[in-house]
Amino acid sequence: MTVTRFAPSPTGLLHAGNLRTAVLNWLMARKLGGRFILRIDDTDSERSEERFVDAIRRDLDWLGLHWDAEVRQSARLDLYAAAADRLRAAGRLYDCYETAAELDLRRKVQLSRHLPPVYDRAALGLGDAERARLRAEGRAPHWRFLLEREAVEWDDLIRGPERVEAASLSDPVLIREDAQVLYTLASVVDDADLGVTHVIRGADHVTNTGTQIQIFAALGAAAPAFGHHSLLVGPEGEGLSKRLGSLSVAALREAGVEPMAVVSFLARLGSSHPVEVATDMAALVEGFEIGSFGASPTRFDPEELAAHSAKTLRALPFDDVRKRLEYIGVETKLTPDFWTAVGPNLDRMADAFEWWAICRDGAEAVVAPEDAEFVAQALTLLPPRPWGADTWKAWTDTVKAATGRKGRALFLPLRRALTGRDHGPEMAALMPLLAPPRLTDAARGGREGA
Repeated sequence: MTVTRFAPSPTGLLHAGNLRTAVLNWLMARKLGGRFILRIDDTDSERSEERFVDAIRRDLDWLGLHWDAEVRQSARLDLYAAAADRLRAAGRLYDCYETAAELDLRRKVQLSRHLPPVYDRAALGLGDAERARLRAEGRAPHWRFLLEREAVEWDDLIRGPERVEAASLSDPVLIREDAQVLYTLASVVDDADLGVTHVIRGADHVTNTGTQIQIFAALGAAAPAFGHHSLLVGPEGEGLSKRLGSLSVAALREAGVEPMAVVSFLARLGSSHPVEVATDMAALVEGFEIGSFGASPTRFDPEELAAHSAKTLRALPFDDVRKRLEYIGVETKLTPDFWTAVGPNLDRMADAFEWWAICRDGAEAVVAPEDAEFVAQALTLLPPRPWGADTWKAWTDTVKAATGRKGRALFLPLRRALTGRDHGPEMAALMPLLAPPRLTDAARGGREGA
């Protein structure tokens, strides 16, 4: 069975960059009839916060990216310790005692000699007595994985044939001095234990993948298939790091962006397929092709997402939005006619409440001074309620014949008089739902009974 996973660290809010990874892994699992695992990478106890765990769950649930199982790395420490013991026994994990300052100085010396800043494996030359002395001085070791100095190759699901020269890499630290197990080891152990078959993640992990494939082999486990998607950049090609707060899922939700729009936008962004409006997940799953994504940095424009969200909202059928309308205060007696009239004009669902209030209570008429006499005359020609689908045309035709006005000079003052707005839904569809406008003296033109 296909098994994918999304592995956020609960050190902050989900944002567009890491959410894209979640979307692609979820789609991969659903496309192949598999399982999608949420793995909370919380081994960093100092930076991980429970409020962010809750926020991650809330965001994924809001987006409809429901997971089949959840695991937390903080509850799997025994597995990592056992794996580390196996690597030590195999001679693939060795203890090192250099401080960060010492390593930094060593790198600077190597660079000054025009040498690559690769760890020189000096710790492998330590004898037992030297190790004992260093421990007696209070130095706690960090533990490095002994890489095989050979090329690591795989067929990337997105980038095609990939090759990492392990000889050009430093042996990675898998366990810190404070005994914290790092991502490089913990992730391999989890993927092997949970049967993960496909790992889709950012292109910044390509080198890391070369290392991890060797760790899988050292533990006697089969490596999953890897795919590395492009990284997101801003509209002008700039990095998104300074904008991630405004691009958090929480911020998008607060701004009224449609959850279906977020998923469908990220499901196609950077692929050879155009971003299209989707109103259900099944269509996204059906059209998903991991091989259609490219390796080049992908432009992410929040304004394009906002426009896509408006299109998505307008395409939603009444049955999909009824409960949401009721939640924001639109009364339960609403009918599909309301959504048919108002929905195609909305940018955000919250705006529907304002139109409901206008339909329920009537708008305060807005009348420009130069239009006061015209509007007053037009209102005397307004047919009595109930108004129907033909009322708007019949009324404007009558007013046009009586006043000689046409075009914008005819329609805009009448729209303002009935809705208090310059723009909005098609008046023919809206008018049957409208309550009579609340008229000011200017709108009445000073005429009794106007």
